[in-house]
Amino acid sequence: MMDVNKYLAYWADRYYEDVTKNILPFWLKYGLDEINGGVYTCVDRDGTLIDSTKSVWFQGRFGFISAFAYNNIEANEKWLKASKSCIDFIEQHCFDTDGRMYFEVTAEGKPIRKRRYVFSECFAAIAMSEYSIASGDKSYAQKALDLFKNILHFINTEGILEPKYCKDIKMQGHSITMILINTASRIREAIPAAELDAQIDLSIESLQRYFVHPEFEALLETVGPNGEFIDNTMGRTINPGHCIETAWFLLEEAKYRNWDPKLTKMAVTILEWSWKWGWDKEYGGIINFRDCRGLPVQDYSQDMKFWWPQTEAIIATLYAYEATKDERFLEMHKQISDWTYAHFPDLEYGEWYGYLHRDGSVAQPAKGNIFKGPFHIPRMMIKGFMLCNNINKQL
Repeated sequence: MMDVNKYLAYWADRYYEDVTKNILPFWLKYGLDEINGGVYTCVDRDGTLIDSTKSVWFQGRFGFISAFAYNNIEANEKWLKASKSCIDFIEQHCFDTDGRMYFEVTAEGKPIRKRRYVFSECFAAIAMSEYSIASGDKSYAQKALDLFKNILHFINTEGILEPKYCKDIKMQGHSITMILINTASRIREAIPAAELDAQIDLSIESLQRYFVHPEFEALLETVGPNGEFIDNTMGRTINPGHCIETAWFLLEEAKYRNWDPKLTKMAVTILEWSWKWGWDKEYGGIINFRDCRGLPVQDYSQDMKFWWPQTEAIIATLYAYEATKDERFLEMHKQISDWTYAHFPDLEYGEWYGYLHRDGSVAQPAKGNIFKGPFHIPRMMIKGFMLCNNINKQL
């Protein structure tokens, strides 16, 4: 029998040490741009800058993380200042004249690339809402809500966002449906609004109606307009990390609703399905992609181990235990945590590697790029710290 209190206390302490002594100090030292504002993420193993291109996603992501740590770990003024630096950079440089945001900019903030997605806007919005809570400046909560309304306008108005496929190809993706749950719930912490609750309800309904496919025991990434199964490589794709992330977004919302039983069951089911698809029984860890019919996966990185699916599984298993008190989920938490901590942390230079081969060996050692930076790892540690302490108080 596991000593649950001792186990959770151990991980709470470890998450606290990791985020305060390793992860955030690494990015404050090597990522924060003291000249132009904002944050760099394209850094080598030892923190050396290898590309000054700035990911607009990460201006919002680190803006959020710094304030989230301030609100839930300790009131460190350096973190609050870092959050404000990222938000200032966003407001000064990252919006185009049409109200949409860029995807990449130069160190000084000159536009490089703009994409059809609204993820830059989502991350900027949660940064503003979290900074509002940390600073007490309610104007940033209103900015976050206004930006969220713009996001809904962009995605719901035909012709604003360039379609991914030709007009005769009708389909919908899981990513935007799930990210809007988290975006809305984070903003709601700073400023309640009917639009936020309505979008969460709509996303949950869409996930259940369209993307959950019991015939495959899977949450699919791409389906037809009415949830139709598309029998090609794209339509058959399962992204276990994304699905596990969705599971904990749903569990967080279920908790907000006093552990709504229907939503809790839906979330736990998605977690269990996705774990079966994602866990590598031979080498350990969560792999990137599977085909719901067991056919070969097209993506070349399909069996690699990326950093972020592991962090999502760590959060999700803690939430599932909090929801059910079933120790099976703590065993899953131990399984993923033991594997992750044995392979990803760089004990010499700090932070974590991002890309491993299937067997857990390092594929490339850089600590960041346009997509990897200070978000998934510190978010896992902050959420883990909070969850472990909250659960222990309940036991």
